[in-house]
Amino acid sequence: MEIIIQSSYAFIILIVCCTWFLLNWLESRVLQGRSRHHVPYPNMYSDHSLMFNCIQRAHQNTLEVYPMFLVLLIFGGLQYPKLSAVCGVIWIVSRVFYALGYYTGDPEKRKWGTFGYIGMLILLIINVKFALNLLGLI
Repeated sequence: MEIIIQSSYAFIILIVCCTWFLLNWLESRVLQGRSRHHVPYPNMYSDHSLMFNCIQRAHQNTLEVYPMFLVLLIFGGLQYPKLSAVCGVIWIVSRVFYALGYYTGDPEKRKWGTFGYIGMLILLIINVKFALNLLGLI
């Protein structure tokens, strides 16, 4: 199977670029939190500040799922660039809501961002379909 990159794949590239802004925003909040809550390097978390730990977890959890998101976005976008880009927007917006929920200091409010799993699930389905197409099974 020959893969031709559609011009709409540019949306995928733009989504990847948008994640740079997301990650830098999350990182800047951690840097501010370190200062405000007196958490020196190399400590990842604080024994005394739940608020800092919430800020750090919002960033850390995003970094934990980011590689899988990128792989699914980039490969899924080869066959379904527009749908994959929409899923990418959903995921990015959900990570903002996830972080804002965590930034309240109530870890339960991180669930504000759970709708991002919709984007990830659709990306996973797209990738399975793409793989099956490559294998000539559908």
